[in-house]
Amino acid sequence: MAKLGAIKPMSALLSEAHTEGQHELKRALGPVNLITLGIGAVIGAGIFVLTGQAAAIHAGPAVTLSFIVAGITCAFAGLCYAEFAALIPIAGSAYTYGYATLGEFVAWMIGWDLVLEYAFGAATVASGWSGYLVSLLQDFHIYVPPQLTTTRGDVLYFYQAHWLPLSSLPMGINTAGMRHVTGVFNLVAFVAILAVTFILVVGIEESANLNTAMVLIKLSAVGVFLVIGIAFLVHHPALAKINWHPYIPPSEGPGRFGLGGITAGAASIFFAYIGFDAVSTAAQEAKNPQRDMPIGILGTLVVCTILYILVSAVMTGMVSYKTLNVADPMAVAIDVTGIAWGSLLVKVGAVFGLATVMLVMLLAQSRIFFSMSRDGLLWKWAGKIHPRFRTPYLSNLVVGVIVAFLPALLPIDRLAELVNMGTLLAFTIVCAGVWILRRRMPNLARPFKTPWVPLVPICGIVTALYLIWTLPALTKEVVIAWLVVGLLIYFTYSVKHSKVQKALGTERK
Repeated sequence: MAKLGAIKPMSALLSEAHTEGQHELKRALGPVNLITLGIGAVIGAGIFVLTGQAAAIHAGPAVTLSFIVAGITCAFAGLCYAEFAALIPIAGSAYTYGYATLGEFVAWMIGWDLVLEYAFGAATVASGWSGYLVSLLQDFHIYVPPQLTTTRGDVLYFYQAHWLPLSSLPMGINTAGMRHVTGVFNLVAFVAILAVTFILVVGIEESANLNTAMVLIKLSAVGVFLVIGIAFLVHHPALAKINWHPYIPPSEGPGRFGLGGITAGAASIFFAYIGFDAVSTAAQEAKNPQRDMPIGILGTLVVCTILYILVSAVMTGMVSYKTLNVADPMAVAIDVTGIAWGSLLVKVGAVFGLATVMLVMLLAQSRIFFSMSRDGLLWKWAGKIHPRFRTPYLSNLVVGVIVAFLPALLPIDRLAELVNMGTLLAFTIVCAGVWILRRRMPNLARPFKTPWVPLVPICGIVTALYLIWTLPALTKEVVIAWLVVGLLIYFTYSVKHSKVQKALGTERK
């Protein structure tokens, strides 16, 4: 059992961090690239889709407080991530940090958990991206066969020249006799994941530059939404007063409104903040990680939290929170202004915005696969680098093909529920790791230091664990089942091929 707690030596990690060559990842990312990678992951499905769902189902107008709760939790974790990412600039994020502090078994569990997290995260975003793209095309009377735009069994109704799910139709509308079809396979989402996978195989620099361009388009769309929305609310204060009252709707049961709804809302949108972990997975591709990684992580935190709070406040002021449980809540909100091009702009921004999230999540997942393979915990093919593109191309391809089937077959609400626990577990591990390493190696030179240790790590652990407790039972059950599968792989393959275990065995001899 002692072997399960084997720690990867800090000297080995620092040696890996400074190794370069054609068989290593290419260092091509600066601070701007890292911040836009983070924004690319954080400002996506959360702001374009899940903000409305969190308001409608959990928090009402108080969804702004949900984002503040989530933002505070992220601040604790973000400071801890910044210390680790600057100290150990290795692809792998929480997995690598856990290996250096809590031992191989914990590192394996969190790494395996992150694989699931990013897979379902990318799939969730692909599902939302499909909805926005199909809606945008229908605005121009371009129709993809509706059976190939949603998951099997979903029913779409033809209403006002658009194919819409029942939840997006006006309340109380009679669907009898209305033209409708049943979904077979979401081909649009499937193709989207494959296209992003191809881009990632071609190269990290090309992927990052494309991501930066799309992030600028996305932020422009969010900015225009805020300008139009705030101007509308200034001229219609009575409407805002009605929609914001009561600010905290009375509780209707566990996780539905009231104070409990605020924390449930925070947990439900938490996967939006997966961008912090995603930035840290790119540490081995940063030009100057000691300086740039803290900038990328904390810059992402500040920009994204402010945007989430503003968008959720404006959205719930423009329309009743009860109408926001739809695939395109920002478009629904801006429609009340009567500005025809506003909805179109939001959809264009969402199409580009959600594409960046898919890119960053698949990037992060393949890098975790890469790191675990290099440590001998996963199969050798996952760690192979393309000789020309210098990317982990086999990891990209295998992961991409598997993930492509998820949004094609599973609905977005189920996918989103399965991501949040992985993010919160990763945050817990990183916060604990900073505290442990400070006690174990207090004199280690740290380019960035988390302030107020152990207070900040303890606050990060407590808030993350509390949000995990508020998650639905199904989420916990699926994650536990996934971890059981991981245990089988660990004890049948990883223990035998672990480089750290082999090194320990050599030392004993």
